[in-house]
Amino acid sequence: MSAQQLVVVTGASTGMGAATARELARQGFHVLAGVRRDRDADALRGDGVEPVILDITETARVEALAARVDADPRPLRAVVNNAGIQVNAPVEALPLAEWRRVFEVNLFGHIAVTQALLPALLRSGGRVLNISSIGGKAAMPTYGAYAGAKFALEAVSDALRREVEPLGVRVIVLEPGGVRTEMSGRGIVTANDLAARMTPEQDARYGGLVQAINSLMASGTSAGLTADAAARVIAKAVTARRPRTRYTVGRDAAMIIGMARVLPDRLLDRVIAGTVRRHLPKPTTA
Repeated sequence: MSAQQLVVVTGASTGMGAATARELARQGFHVLAGVRRDRDADALRGDGVEPVILDITETARVEALAARVDADPRPLRAVVNNAGIQVNAPVEALPLAEWRRVFEVNLFGHIAVTQALLPALLRSGGRVLNISSIGGKAAMPTYGAYAGAKFALEAVSDALRREVEPLGVRVIVLEPGGVRTEMSGRGIVTANDLAARMTPEQDARYGGLVQAINSLMASGTSAGLTADAAARVIAKAVTARRPRTRYTVGRDAAMIIGMARVLPDRLLDRVIAGTVRRHLPKPTTA
């Protein structure tokens, strides 16, 4: 059956998105894989994978994707909203323009794609898969913008599910923990760039914290799932006859989301503070 069905995967240039596109193609779907650049398209193109130049924040690109889907006689099985950026900085120090950029990509872009493709999904009885994060359930320090957009994506997913499941469209949230992709490395570079722009007073308040979070991010990524393992969970959500509303991806995600669900805020604060403390830079001695 999958050979006669389309799947759209956004953010497919590298990492989980690319792995998901290949895994779904391996399972027989025809995948429209959103990429930003021609060289990414050339690297990804293969049997069952059709790269599409896509920036989910550009209306014309999203409309072109919808037109491509509408022109295809095959039904649309699923839309995997995977595109995203990671920007970490303390709430006080992150410029408002960066807040807006994070929300444009990590929230509003997904809404734009979903709105554009919902008519096709309603016709086919397909499904929407929104790639959230453990940051959609528990916000670490310096993750205000990233986690804020993911919290919002979780809420939008709940509202959408209650709107369209009675109409035959399933809505599923996936919550990955650490995954070995290029995203965290880019996030560390961005965090360091933003930290370099902090005022001396902000650096005194948060400089050590930024270093600790970068160290924690690097260690969590190196110990995380491979992109291929994460892609298999996403593919399961695409193909399951009766999918769950949410899937955690990785043991760390299951553990942290479980703690966030049951621990009082102050106790969770202490757990997070203890984790961060182990990564703080050691004080220098004269």
